[in-house]
This record gives sequence, C-alpha cells and structure tokens, in this order.
Amino acid sequence: MSFVHTAASRAAGGAVRVFLVCAGLFWLLPTLGLLVSSFLDPGDLNRGGWWQALTAPARLTTGNYERLLANDAITGSLLSTVAITVPATLLVLVLGSFAGYAFAWLEFPGRDWLFLVVVALLVVPVQVALIPVSELFGTLGLFETTAGVVLFHTAFGLPFAVFLLRNFFAQIPRELLEAARLDGAGELRLFARVVLPLGAPAIASLGIFQFLWVWNDMLVALVFADSSHPPVTVALQQQVRQFGNNIDVLAPGAFLSMVVPLVVFFAFQQQFTTGVTAGAVK
Repeated sequence: MSFVHTAASRAAGGAVRVFLVCAGLFWLLPTLGLLVSSFLDPGDLNRGGWWQALTAPARLTTGNYERLLANDAITGSLLSTVAITVPATLLVLVLGSFAGYAFAWLEFPGRDWLFLVVVALLVVPVQVALIPVSELFGTLGLFETTAGVVLFHTAFGLPFAVFLLRNFFAQIPRELLEAARLDGAGELRLFARVVLPLGAPAIASLGIFQFLWVWNDMLVALVFADSSHPPVTVALQQQVRQFGNNIDVLAPGAFLSMVVPLVVFFAFQQQFTTGVTAGAVK
C-alpha cells in the first residue's frame, strides 16, 4: 500500500509540474509573439501571423530595430523613462527606509495613528489625484516636467514603502538594537550599520516593485510628462497611425521597453519574494 501511495503521490506531483510548465509557456506566449513580430517585415506580418516565422525563419530581419534606433522619438523616450524611473525609485527607497525605521523603533506622539493614516493611503486610487495635482503642479510650474512626474510617483509609492519597510524592520530583535545602543551607536549609525543591512531583502523588493510600476506607467506620464519628451509608453502610443498600427516601430519598441523590467525582475526575483512575504505577515 505504501508503494502504491508513493507512486500516486509522485504521479500527482509530476502532473502538477507539467501543468505549471504548460501554464508558464502559455503565459509567455504573447511575449514570444511580440519578440518574433519585432523581427518580421511589416509586409510579411500583414500577410500572416507571427507563427509563420516558425516554418520560414529566413523571413526574420533586424530591419525593424535599425529603423527603431534611427527614430529619435523612441530613443529619446527611453532616456526620458530612465530619467523618471531612477529618481522616483531612489527617493521612495530613501524616504521609505527612514520613515519605516521611525514607525518601527522611534517613540513619538501619535505614531500609531499616523501609521494608520499611511496605511489608509494605500487604498487611494491614482485617478482621484489627477485633477487636484494638475492644478497644484500648474501653480508651482511643475506641470509637463520630469520633476513633476517624479514627485507624483514618489508620493504614491511612499505609503506602500512605509507599510512594507515598517513591518520588516519591526521584526528585528529589540535586543540587537539595544546592544548597539549600549555600544554607543546613535540612531543614524544604528540605522545605517544594523537596520539597513538586515532590511536589504525588503528594500530590494521595494526597489523592484517601484521600478516596475514607474517604468510601465502610462496614465501619469500621459497627464504630467513633457509632451515633447514623453516616456516610452507614451511615445509608443503616439506611434499609432490613424488607420493602422505602425507595427514596424511598435513591436520592437514595446519589446525593448519590456526587456528592462523583465531583466530587473528575474535578476532579483528571490529578493522580491523574500521581502514582500516577510514584510506582509508581521
């Protein structure tokens, strides 16, 4: 009976693995189609689907990417996206780390109530703030500027950052912090030498999450970004023709814009999973 039970368990486990592999391949199918389409001539793509390259690989060409790199609007938009994503990610990491440590280990009046306000801000949708923030940015001269987009992403990324890092930092043993204080470490040194190294997984996962959100954003960029130097999501949308899609630019441009977040996510996937789960179950 034990042999039958073991064989049945292994067969069930094998079936689950096969199902997960098939589900993963099915999930990656649109990405594969986009990749193949980016190497097909527009004429060939119009005459048939991307799967024709599986039987006629000689039709694949790099001409689309050559035209893409010659398109100043697309290449400039990639630089604009980097100029928005990097500062918005770093600001959220720095400010969220300081705030998370303060909520976790510093005593000040109204700390718990203020943290509840921060948690409540997690449910505020971005769309609610578009009109009032537009008026505010217009008054301050930040409308259609890179700084305005960075500030908007930073403001909406901070509530989740504070929530995640506060919960992660709160799991650090109090005895460890007290021992560091007895050795003469001040709060800033304690934060830099003890808390930050122990909180590296959560900070890394937060950085990945914020990077992916800002890089792939289109709504905020469409409203607040400089229309003459838009991010790549807006630039690709502007490439859509009146009576059809500019597929020879859209396909390689979309794939290039997707490669960066995919590389970042898969490179730090372990840190992302560890940080999110550890900070969410406190």
